[in-house]
Amino acid sequence: MEDDARLDTPRRRSRLLTAILAGCLAVACGGPTAPSFPKPDRPVAPVVSAAYSTEETRDRLGEAERVMDRLGMRPGMRVADIGAGEGYYTVRLARRLGPGATIYAEDITVAYLDALRARLAREGASGVTLILGAAGDPKLPSKSVDVALLSHVYHEIEHPYELLYRLHPALAPGARVAIIDLDKPTGEHGTPPALLRCELAAVGYRQVDFVSLAPADGYLAVFVPPAALPPIASITPCRQ
Repeated sequence: MEDDARLDTPRRRSRLLTAILAGCLAVACGGPTAPSFPKPDRPVAPVVSAAYSTEETRDRLGEAERVMDRLGMRPGMRVADIGAGEGYYTVRLARRLGPGATIYAEDITVAYLDALRARLAREGASGVTLILGAAGDPKLPSKSVDVALLSHVYHEIEHPYELLYRLHPALAPGARVAIIDLDKPTGEHGTPPALLRCELAAVGYRQVDFVSLAPADGYLAVFVPPAALPPIASITPCRQ
């Protein structure tokens, strides 16, 4: 007897119709959907520039050197500069980590990445991979990052809970997330430290270090990711 899966029979047509209706009910006809990530319960600052302050001022006040020293940056570490902009940290990380560096410079603005690509070529920086991310997803390779650095950008992230959630798979065992920001309301291009701790804790991240960067602007807060992410439906927005 021939297999009825190879024949156009009423029985086979009935099976096919049943499968199509089941798919419709589950996906397109109002069936169960995945929970959505909450929006932050506070202002999100607009992106107004590809750079914070001037590089000369930041270097004169020792910002990057202090941050990299505090994080123990050394050759062999893999670093993601999230919201890289003009590449203030990207180029300094390339110098610190050396020719064999693994650096991901991520941004959501194509023009910023194009300008950074040209800068890296001019300065002969090597080991940098440019990544076009999305507002809620840095789109980094799995387990590819030892330190994720977000410099003066956290308050501009439109979907912080989703981004932190989707960053997690890119973090290697023992990885850290380092955030540089000002102690100001988010609408004024800063993030109060208590709010930052609350928002990261909502996704399971735990703060392990905090230091003022004075005389440079702002602070450095360092977090470790959770072993397992919480259910999306359990993430509760924090209030400023």
